[in-house]
Amino acid sequence: MATEKRGVIAFQGELGAYSHEACRNARPEMDVLPCATFEDVIEAVTTGVADLAMLPVENSTYGRVADIHRLLPSSGLHIIGEAFVRVRIVLMTVPGRKLEDIRHVRAHLVLLPQSARFLRTHAIAGHAAADSAGAAAELARSHAPGEGVLASEIAAEIHGLEILARNIEDNAHNTTRFLIMSREPDSTRRAERMMTTFVFRVRNIPAALYKAMGGFATNGVNMTKLESYMVEGNFTATQFYADIEGHPEDDNVRLALDELAYFTTHMSLLGVYPADPRRHG
Repeated sequence: MATEKRGVIAFQGELGAYSHEACRNARPEMDVLPCATFEDVIEAVTTGVADLAMLPVENSTYGRVADIHRLLPSSGLHIIGEAFVRVRIVLMTVPGRKLEDIRHVRAHLVLLPQSARFLRTHAIAGHAAADSAGAAAELARSHAPGEGVLASEIAAEIHGLEILARNIEDNAHNTTRFLIMSREPDSTRRAERMMTTFVFRVRNIPAALYKAMGGFATNGVNMTKLESYMVEGNFTATQFYADIEGHPEDDNVRLALDELAYFTTHMSLLGVYPADPRRHG
């Protein structure tokens, strides 16, 4: 009996990373492919080893993810969806230990300050690790005494560790937004709420950015994100990354993009995709 092809979705990090959780939530029917770097994730899709990429683009606490905006326009991939993941931090250790046994925890550097209150209350010292899921895998192998790991709940599940405390983050709003990317674009209207993402460079004229943005205001298009970054390390070459609500075929979006084109030297559409339901609460 032939088995149905499940498809493969690639992510950066170890099994049990928050990117893995994003894959599980958004595409539970697909097999996952962990990769060492964002570039490896992109290459896995462009070469056909994987069908989709799951890439983090921004975090509600720390802002944009380094290098992603630089990589996306040149990746050759297209955004076909977004996924929001609440970063729920779990303290885990090898089975049989109690909370009072834990004197040290290892985690990715960004998780430690997010759990500062819990660690201080329980007199636990935090130590930075390259990857939280990787730290969980290492602890499962080493059984280091008095040590725990801060990571996702699925990291504990995958590596056979026991959870001692859940949701220990100081702020309950911490969320990471991921982009789901494919070799082929899909701009069909698949939901009532759609998002459009693009990059552009403005012409070298006074107030070019202000004028370029005017079309979105006058046409009632909500721009949810606008960020700038240098191109090839050049202080005079700036590229802008933008997310807007709506579909390019909507009359107001079409008019706004037409006006944008007049004030830009380059504009590239990165994707048209359904808004994640959690975007609007």
